[in-house]
Amino acid sequence: MNRSGPRPRPEHRPEPEVNKITALTLPVKITGIVFWGMVLVGLLAASYMLKQKEVQLINEYKNNILYVEHELETVYTVHYAHIYDSEYMSLQIEAFFSEISQKFPLEAIRFKFAGHVYQFGKIGGQQERIKGRLLIRILGAGNNNIVDLEVFMKGLDKTITESRKQMMLVIGALVFVFGMILQQILQKVLSRPILDMVLSAQNFTRGDQTARFNENRNDELGYLSKFVNQALDSILEHQQELEESRRELYEEKMRAEVTLHSIMDGVITTDANHVIQYLNPVAELLVGIDSEQTKNRLLGDILYLVNEETGVSISSPARECLESRRVEVLENNAALIRSDGKVIPIEASAAPMRSDSGEVIGVVMVFQDVSHERKLSRQLSHQASHDMLTGLYNRRMFEEQLNAALQNIKAEKRQHALCYVDLDQFKIVNDTCGHMAGDELLRQLGDLLKSCIREGDVLARLGGDEFGLLLQNCELKQATHVAEKVRRSVKAFRFAWQDKKFEIGASIGVVGVNADNTDLSALLASADMACYVAKDMGRNRVHVYEPTDAMMAERHGQMHWAGRIRHALEEHRMVLYEQPVVGIKSENQHESHCEVLIRMHDEGCSVVSPDAFIPAAERYNLMPEIDRWVISRVFKQVNTDCCLGNSQLVAINLSGTSLADESLLPHILEEANKYGVDLNRICFEVTETAAISNLSRATHFMSEMKLKGCRFSLDDFGSGLSSFTYLKNLPVDYIKIDGSFVVDMTKDPVDRAMVEAIVGIGHVMQVKVIAEWVENEQTLELLKKIGVDYVQGFYLGVPKEVGSEDEMQ
Repeated sequence: MNRSGPRPRPEHRPEPEVNKITALTLPVKITGIVFWGMVLVGLLAASYMLKQKEVQLINEYKNNILYVEHELETVYTVHYAHIYDSEYMSLQIEAFFSEISQKFPLEAIRFKFAGHVYQFGKIGGQQERIKGRLLIRILGAGNNNIVDLEVFMKGLDKTITESRKQMMLVIGALVFVFGMILQQILQKVLSRPILDMVLSAQNFTRGDQTARFNENRNDELGYLSKFVNQALDSILEHQQELEESRRELYEEKMRAEVTLHSIMDGVITTDANHVIQYLNPVAELLVGIDSEQTKNRLLGDILYLVNEETGVSISSPARECLESRRVEVLENNAALIRSDGKVIPIEASAAPMRSDSGEVIGVVMVFQDVSHERKLSRQLSHQASHDMLTGLYNRRMFEEQLNAALQNIKAEKRQHALCYVDLDQFKIVNDTCGHMAGDELLRQLGDLLKSCIREGDVLARLGGDEFGLLLQNCELKQATHVAEKVRRSVKAFRFAWQDKKFEIGASIGVVGVNADNTDLSALLASADMACYVAKDMGRNRVHVYEPTDAMMAERHGQMHWAGRIRHALEEHRMVLYEQPVVGIKSENQHESHCEVLIRMHDEGCSVVSPDAFIPAAERYNLMPEIDRWVISRVFKQVNTDCCLGNSQLVAINLSGTSLADESLLPHILEEANKYGVDLNRICFEVTETAAISNLSRATHFMSEMKLKGCRFSLDDFGSGLSSFTYLKNLPVDYIKIDGSFVVDMTKDPVDRAMVEAIVGIGHVMQVKVIAEWVENEQTLELLKKIGVDYVQGFYLGVPKEVGSEDEMQ
């Protein structure tokens, strides 16, 4: 590619000079052509006129003889008395001759009458002699005399010559005068305008773009000038467009060169014979060669491509492009071997360059280093199929492996076994030592479980503290032994963290995988149910799934609740209830505060208690969907005239699963913006257990939402083992004393002491305290005395329905 500036414009050819000679000869030539044309025409006309003049003269001579004969006869008639008197008649005839010779070219006459010869004028050798006859009547005699008459006229040739001279002089004078007049006319009408046009054209060629022909004339030259001016305007316009195009092409060329130097892709161009024409700096770097070293070299001499996985040489897309004459893309897993031997994974494509006639004149190959992308792709592929914490397969990959095994069962009639492992006492480690300890425990147990199974078996972390085992080509009895080995190994394992040691157990559910049991979802559900039966039977045991097992039927009943919950959400059978939260101090007695609760209508429209369906919703991960449903319905009603709209603060419960959901925060903000909700009127209640189980996530969520104006309440406070430890780390506005301490505090001094301690700690930390389960006057009065800020319970108000789904829509 040429890196130089714009190509210089060609020099102008020498311009013709319009000098004085041109100015003088142009009209002379034009006039000369016309003049000699007129001379030729004059000569032809003179020749014709002279011919006619000669004929006329001959006729005139003949007529003159007749006239002379007639006049002489008249003289004799008039003087008939003296016709024989020769002297007398001589005088008369002489007078006649003198008179007539003035009119006609008559030089002499001669005749003989009555014996006397009459001759008048001079007779010479150059005269024209014409004979005639006189008829002289003699009166009284009764007869006529015929006399021969000779008339001598001026010579005809001489007359014609003189006539020719006169005519030539006249015609020459006329032609000259006409030529001069014509010259002036042509000078004004033709020569000068043409000379002006030539001068204008010369000025235009010298760069005077304002030079134009005179188009004010009302003749052909005026029309011609108008068309020429239009042509000049068009030429200037095209010149301007060409100049703009040239400038744009140059700018485009410079942009292209700068772009090619700036982009992170390597670019190589070749001609139709694979000879390299250009490499940009990135291409030089990737190939490991300087562009100066590639002059007149073939692309194949510097570009070595192989399959990154197999090492097999592959063809360049540039070569394939020239052969196919279309865009070619390099195959996947391609790599470039640099001149120093380094292998660089690349992606490349080649496109043909064509001339304006469509002929392929070369190819452009674009390639880039994808080392990072390939590495990232492998990492993402690994992350998509593996658990980041333990390095084991994740649930998705485990289900794929299980599904593949099911296909083998159908095709090869094999037997496998599926084990569902749930750790016992894992929450104690998390609550006591924190999530870092819990994560390390899961990593160590992952390694332990791998040591308990065969190489061909599949181990995966399904989520939380749950693991899955697929024992391939393993009958149920043998699988039970393997599961028992796993259980014993986990039981014997001791987890040490700082100065603490923990004993961990495992509850394992086992289900056989055979040709009669090939439904993936059913297998996972069966293994899950068997695992939870093992937990219900006392934990740290193995339970084999049996369809007739009564405990399985009970667990299946809980799973059945999951389907009922989904149908209730889809059929709009979830309803909101509210219960008032009453201020009992003078400064907060006028505050309007309520908590939103959820109920479900069953298929017969009866109200279902949350204790009946919430555990199943938590077990089968339906709480995030329920929580979002509640948030949307509360936000929709909080600005209306319903009971929620009358509360200054509305409390909404959030589950631990929702609290760990990263997408919950943007969902709340989106819904608040959608319904125009003032978040200062919203309080979210989270249980102490949920907050502690997801401490970092809970802290982040609370901090972000408090910046938006929300408030938070810690529910069931006091029920956990570390309530006071974590309270100082949670940015809450309210703590709700667990109702189990409040309901019997008037009778149980320990419960009373717990309430007093919680109230004291809360007030020290400037957190308002709410007591729930207040069911009588005595409890209310004691809480006032202790200093509780708010109370909630059936004594102060039972939950009442806010509105059904149909009413809200």
